[in-house]
Amino acid sequence: MDHELIEAAAHVARTRCRGDNHTMAAAGRAPDGRVVTAVNAYHFTGGPCAELVLVGAAAAQGVYELETIVAVGDRDRGVVPPCGRCRQVLLDYFPGVRVIVGSDGGVRAVPVGDLLPHTYVWADHQLDAP
Repeated sequence: MDHELIEAAAHVARTRCRGDNHTMAAAGRAPDGRVVTAVNAYHFTGGPCAELVLVGAAAAQGVYELETIVAVGDRDRGVVPPCGRCRQVLLDYFPGVRVIVGSDGGVRAVPVGDLLPHTYVWADHQLDAP
């Protein structure tokens, strides 16, 4: 288990999540070992989850592949599984990513596809360029 990645997200949740605008942190590990972190941007009109902010933050840092990702809640809520929208986006951007989720009082990493059985895969439905 990637406890270092969980701790990176937990550290960001403890130190950067303040108030209702930022309540979740995410951390992702690139194939070269780099760790990217992010927080959600809550707003009453909607806003991206920490995992989605992480996708953009990773790209801004030149990371276009992630091996593992985890989200952690503020106020010591621990590992929080991604919502449905995040699961779909993670599958589309990083089909091989493993997602750390809670399991029977512990944590485990599962392939993102396992979180979306019988899913729609966006890339499978794109027309080939002429």
